[in-house]
Amino acid sequence: MPFRFKIKWFSLESMDVAIDLGTTNTLIYALGEGIVLEEDSMVALESKTGKLITAGKEVKEMLGRTPGDITIIKPMEDGVIADFKVVEEMLRYFVEKAQKKRLFLRPRVVVAVPSGITPVEKRAVINSVEESGAREVYLVSEPIAAALGVGLPVREPAGNMIIDIGGGTTEIAVIAMSGIVNKVSIKIAGNELDEAIQIYMYDKYNLAIGKVTAENIKKRIGSAHPSIKNEEMEVRGRDLIAGIPTKVIMDSEEVRESMMETLGLIKNAIKKALSETPPELASDILEKGLTLTGGGALLRGTDQMICGATGISVMLSEDPLRCVVKGAGMILENMEDYRELLMDSK
Repeated sequence: MPFRFKIKWFSLESMDVAIDLGTTNTLIYALGEGIVLEEDSMVALESKTGKLITAGKEVKEMLGRTPGDITIIKPMEDGVIADFKVVEEMLRYFVEKAQKKRLFLRPRVVVAVPSGITPVEKRAVINSVEESGAREVYLVSEPIAAALGVGLPVREPAGNMIIDIGGGTTEIAVIAMSGIVNKVSIKIAGNELDEAIQIYMYDKYNLAIGKVTAENIKKRIGSAHPSIKNEEMEVRGRDLIAGIPTKVIMDSEEVRESMMETLGLIKNAIKKALSETPPELASDILEKGLTLTGGGALLRGTDQMICGATGISVMLSEDPLRCVVKGAGMILENMEDYRELLMDSK
């Protein structure tokens, strides 16, 4: 349902926004204001009625602790919409929160989406954003937005390779002259690394841990390269044999071992993208190096891992989690100037 406003004797503003609608996180950039919201892409619903209770960070804190009358849903899966109606509710909640209870006209919205999105998935995104209250919806591919957000010269004829590791997808693209020349998009990223840690704990220690615990392990002591200092942490979970709570000590080497296969798939995808790059652009990439963005890039040693696998230098962006929404925001601020970077929405 679109936003409804009671008519009063004052003018309404228009808060146009750019959205990075990710599997793990949703970020919103407001025209003229910058990034105004960063939330987890999940909602809590009343189990019987399906009514929205809350969304975002508050829901993440509830994971694994909810009673039977509350259902937690992650409506985004592998970078695309898995639950159409819940995404509408979540976006409506986030946009209203970003507006801070001020009155606005229905906004224009720029949404960053995976480069491998299908026409059906495009239509699902557009419909969800329109139903949440937007009057116009524009799509931009995540690699283009990330490259723009990190400051790469996307309009020049020289090639630039961007590697954006998100929660649900890893996007690898060669960009030149305002377009994607070559791309590889795989549905393997941060979430699969968390799952790999859970499986490892199950297999080695007969220990069941939740997704939040697995993510904390990855963030605190996880690494993608052996040169990173080895650290330890206490991990608590449920012993699958005794059926009681217990704890074990885990170190960085074990975490890296648990993620090795998944990290290998990401490395293979990068090599595939490089092997399919035209020779002239490959020469540019060898000279300039690779640019690494996305929340998955925060895993320590990821840049060193990729450099070791490809022999090409890797530049880790200063603010990897926000590159995509910053780039989408730049397009929003200069829509006419950047119109050629937008995807065909048909």
